[in-house]
Amino acid sequence: CTTALQTGRQSKTPSQKKKKRKKNLGWVWWLMLVIPALWESKVGGSLKLKSFRPAWWVNGVNTLEHEGGYLPFEADISNLVQVGPLSSQLRITIAINNTLSPTTLPPGTIQYLTDTSKYPKGYFVQNTYFDFFNYAGLQRSVLLYTTPTAYIDDITVTTGVEHDSGLVNYQISVKGSNLFELEVRLLDAENKLVANGTGTQGQLKVPGARLWWPYLMHERPAYLYSLEVRLTAQMSPGPVSDFYTLPVGIRTVAVTESQFLINGKPFYFHGVNKHEDADIRGKGFDWPLLVKDFNLLRWLGANAFRTSHYPYAEEVLQMCDRYGIVVIDECPGVGLALPQFFNNVSLQNHMRVMEEVVRRDKNHPAVVMWSVANEPASHLESAGYYLKMVIAHTKALDPSRPVTFVTNSNYAADKGAPYVDVICLNSYYSWYHDYGHLELIQQQLTTQFESWYKTYQKPIIQSEYGAETIVGFHQDPPLMFTEEYQKSLLEQYHVVLDQKRRKYVVGELIWNFADFMTEQCKWQFGSWDKYWESRHEPPCPACPHFF
Repeated sequence: CTTALQTGRQSKTPSQKKKKRKKNLGWVWWLMLVIPALWESKVGGSLKLKSFRPAWWVNGVNTLEHEGGYLPFEADISNLVQVGPLSSQLRITIAINNTLSPTTLPPGTIQYLTDTSKYPKGYFVQNTYFDFFNYAGLQRSVLLYTTPTAYIDDITVTTGVEHDSGLVNYQISVKGSNLFELEVRLLDAENKLVANGTGTQGQLKVPGARLWWPYLMHERPAYLYSLEVRLTAQMSPGPVSDFYTLPVGIRTVAVTESQFLINGKPFYFHGVNKHEDADIRGKGFDWPLLVKDFNLLRWLGANAFRTSHYPYAEEVLQMCDRYGIVVIDECPGVGLALPQFFNNVSLQNHMRVMEEVVRRDKNHPAVVMWSVANEPASHLESAGYYLKMVIAHTKALDPSRPVTFVTNSNYAADKGAPYVDVICLNSYYSWYHDYGHLELIQQQLTTQFESWYKTYQKPIIQSEYGAETIVGFHQDPPLMFTEEYQKSLLEQYHVVLDQKRRKYVVGELIWNFADFMTEQCKWQFGSWDKYWESRHEPPCPACPHFF
């Protein structure tokens, strides 16, 4: 669908150079000088980055502004590029602002500290309402690509199963021409043709289809077909062609009152929460790190994770498709903690973000559920309406997947829970309260599950639980922050989880897979140590007790 361009020199990203300030708030600028080796008849610019309110210029012309990070957006820059053998240098200027406001996602506030005996005049701080570091920078790829004058713009695939046959429903969008033909072919993993069709929409039937199964749920998990789409368009200079290949996994997802079903069989989320963070590159995307993480996930026996608390890089989901790791795909709706965050501007922004999430991730078989928020103040009446609207909008965008949000509210007070398909609960018994009283966990966790299920009659996932641990810190009997305390706490959780999974609990996700950077405060230092795996230490003692 695209032709990659060779690029000349470009500026280093913040993860490649030492910043003068450890913590930046506000605008950061990059200048990229690109000398293209090839320009086609039409040039598109695709900008994919993690940032808040980025803007970019091409040869000094303001080309595009976009609010929100984590998700791709693009602009057509054909009219700004000189075409021909003497193509000129292309100057791309990018400005990124990581300041959070009550209407950004995630939201935040600016607090001015006016006591001049303590603070300089005009001194202010950014207040956030989440526990991960608010990085500033360009942390994903910037791509320049070319398209033909008529090209394949989008493909949407949904799948189903009918008896022993797999169904692949496709819908294709074409730009640049109304006079075209589309040829669609579905190939198996051995590159053999199994079905074919024509036109912008249709259904391919695959007799004896190999289904996409999660890791450890089938002897051959993560089976992928290849959907090939070939476009031929009639243009005034002559015929134009385009071609795109999309990996396709045939699988179904359904939810009952007590089960989460993949391909009609009960599935149990046995995994982790993650963060895109590491001590070398921060949130900068890193292929070797990604491969290491997936090897660790498979070694642990994990079959799922949640993209806490924002959409991860597309390469992560591609790996999940290939490895059979199931994903709860979460938007940046984290930190919705104050009443002023549930306003109409925020609601429209939130729904736009969900449109971007679904548009990008809709074709990944590994993505089985959307999460629209993490720990919002869902006891508020305004939050109830807000969550109802966002969930309904997401279901309208993609009726094929269940929708949830992750709550830490009381079951009787939660105004958003009636609208979700699966209840996702965060609770930290004997950690954030009843410090050190491990003997209370089984009673409190049992009460939690029974109260929620009796009220809503929906399957439940324990979407966060755990204890912060300092590597090498030991004490017997167990004390908080020791490795022994983490192990003992998890053992108490698992007694109840093993009982309830036979009834209506359909998953457990430990917090957190690996350590990640946080803001400085008095109760944690450097990084968040409530992790499962240190990438630099031997496996923690609690690992065998979970997986």
